[in-house]
Amino acid sequence: MLSRRTISSVAIALIVAQLVVRGWLAATGNFYWDDLVLIGRASSNPILSWDYLGHSHDGHFMPAAFLVAGVSTVVAPVDWLIPAVTLVALQALASLAVWRMIRVLAPRAGIGALAALAFYLFTPMTVPAFAWWAAALNSLPLQAAMAWIVADAVLLVRSRGRRPDARLIVIRSAVVFVVALAFFEKSLFILPVAFAAATLSARTAVRTPPTGTAPGAESDRRDVPAADSALIRAFTGARTLWVVLSGVFVVWLIVFFSVSDATAGEHSISQTLRLVWRSINNAVVPSFAGGPWEWERWVPSPPMGFAPVWMIVLGWLVIAALVVWAVRTRHGAAAVVACAAGYVVVAQLPVMWNRSSANTALELAQTMRYLPDTAVVITIAIALIVGSGARQHPAGRHVGERSERGQTGVAVVALVGAFAVASAMVSLASFSSSWRDDPTGDYLANAKQALARNQDHTMFDQALPLEVLLPVAYPNNQISHTFGRLRERPDFGVTTDRLMVLDNSGHMVEGAVTPARTIEPGSGACDRPEIDGPTELSLSGPLLQWRWTIAVGYCANMPGQIEMALDDGPAQRVDVQAGLHVVYVQLEGRGRGISVRPLTPDLALHTGEGRVGEVADARLVG
Repeated sequence: MLSRRTISSVAIALIVAQLVVRGWLAATGNFYWDDLVLIGRASSNPILSWDYLGHSHDGHFMPAAFLVAGVSTVVAPVDWLIPAVTLVALQALASLAVWRMIRVLAPRAGIGALAALAFYLFTPMTVPAFAWWAAALNSLPLQAAMAWIVADAVLLVRSRGRRPDARLIVIRSAVVFVVALAFFEKSLFILPVAFAAATLSARTAVRTPPTGTAPGAESDRRDVPAADSALIRAFTGARTLWVVLSGVFVVWLIVFFSVSDATAGEHSISQTLRLVWRSINNAVVPSFAGGPWEWERWVPSPPMGFAPVWMIVLGWLVIAALVVWAVRTRHGAAAVVACAAGYVVVAQLPVMWNRSSANTALELAQTMRYLPDTAVVITIAIALIVGSGARQHPAGRHVGERSERGQTGVAVVALVGAFAVASAMVSLASFSSSWRDDPTGDYLANAKQALARNQDHTMFDQALPLEVLLPVAYPNNQISHTFGRLRERPDFGVTTDRLMVLDNSGHMVEGAVTPARTIEPGSGACDRPEIDGPTELSLSGPLLQWRWTIAVGYCANMPGQIEMALDDGPAQRVDVQAGLHVVYVQLEGRGRGISVRPLTPDLALHTGEGRVGEVADARLVG
């Protein structure tokens, strides 16, 4: 029998080991996809404005996550250090909260409690959402809050609400609930999970420990066989907690549906069911064997786990063996298993419904980024099972025999646990290799250096490379959004005298304008400029309504300003210099010509050939 001090020491060692591994994963990672969307919004909005905090991001209402991302972007724009530290700090908070919960749910369990903790700490189900900053800002507060509130609810129910700190427990749980909801609306699931865990725990009553006893300390037990009695005790023992959390639940649900556009788009019931099944069979089940071991990605998509058939079969066998063992040896295990299985299915339905358009690939379910809360619920189930009373041994079994079987059980659990952890480390290494196979980090680093070295000339805005962020994220796929908070960078504008662009690797190169249309040269010359009043530059063909880039050479008799415009578009003031130069201007509109009007008195100029089209790397334009 392991002592409580030994159990605590091993638990802390396991948590430290997890944080070391996760720290390495965070340190070798970088920004990805939604991270850049968060940065882009923080660079183009005041971070304390409702337009920023209350924005519906892909159907999510997450003001606290936006706030953290905004503060990080303002303090250190496009710098991975603060997000990496955020990941490890939030993971430490979640892991400690889960361990506290396990000790409350299973105060007398030894190796079983450590097995529950090891499952949570090392299961592959929590890895993808950790490595991805935007996903972690949703999922890690949810994990920590779920564990904390479940433990608080069980403490209240066991004491029948008569703890001297009952009011404090209710207040802190309500605050934790609100904070978790502010990070992720899926935290609404915390309330039903906490009530179910409290009800299942109440099937075995625990007398309130003496005042001053640490939460989770050993207490006397007595069986309460009636399930309905457990339900009543769970409700009455924490009545105030349920009322307060239910009020928060309803209010937040109203706010969520008034702000979010989560129900927008096309959805399919059949596609939802296929996605849910793929998530269970190809993601949840292999994780019980420490898999999947193989992760692949199709940039710019996130890594997807591909478990071989043998690992899926092994996962089902492990689950079956655990369920049979639990049902045969532990009181109330069947109800715990049923509730956990129900959550695994039900929790996937909303998110898969939201992603269930006909064009959604089933491999989406294999990214496993929607499963961290499921891992916490399975951890709750394991803790409840190992913390419940054992069924009576058959008559005539000797104490020595029971002791020997117990020692054998500890050895088997330790051996299986070691294998599962080792398998999970193989999975994590494969995931890390796939996660690093992404051009975003190198592009951002190169771009930051290039922008800092070229601050003297205004740059046109441009899209990030397709392998970094697709146009569906517009306008947050524009470099003015991604790098808008940088202190050392050129200004972004719509007119410049030197066209520079970032190439696909983030390096600054000479730009050019594609010849969608050409501009005919003026009839004059540098010594007899033809433009001294409103004039139209003729194009080689008509332009559709669009944002066009114009490149035109000119000779001006003096420095000054002119005004340029397309039909149905706003006019743009353009600075010109005395002598022979080229100017680049971005105009919105359409038509067959470009209107030009000198604004500076006595300014006259002659225009040469020019182009109208899109900005591109000069090396790619003939």
